[in-house]
Amino acid sequence: MGELREQLRDMTDCGLPQALEVMGERWSFLILRAAFNGFIHFEEFSSELGIARNILSNRLGRLVEHGVLTREPCAVDKRKIEYRLTPKGVDLLPAMLALRQWGEKHGVNVDPELVLVDAANGQPVAPIAIHADDGRELGWHDLAWQKREDVGKGGPGCC
Repeated sequence: MGELREQLRDMTDCGLPQALEVMGERWSFLILRAAFNGFIHFEEFSSELGIARNILSNRLGRLVEHGVLTREPCAVDKRKIEYRLTPKGVDLLPAMLALRQWGEKHGVNVDPELVLVDAANGQPVAPIAIHADDGRELGWHDLAWQKREDVGKGGPGCC
């Protein structure tokens, strides 16, 4: 990936460690998947996911703490709490879909009954990919690191 390399020991300049701090284990992703499927109540998450109540409570709390979900009283029954996706949570959709597509492609005995489609035309969504600013799909070898101050000045090593 070019001549420049990330400083892998320096975790402050990379968003990946921070993202993993929030989402880095399976229950968080499964809770998020349930939220994208319209689940909002603790009991719904618990019964659908089969997750232990203490683990569910902990993971919901972390997702709320990190701004992925909000925790609000139910408008109809103030005794109930609703967990709803925030814009920050919705921003995780491409990452979730990329991981799901990877699992479907490389998993063993994964044959999903349901296919995610474009609601407008019923066609399957395209695989999540990396695109250049002009829309070209990029592969791993098409990428390079560049210092922020040099971005937009041309290719790597040009300056």
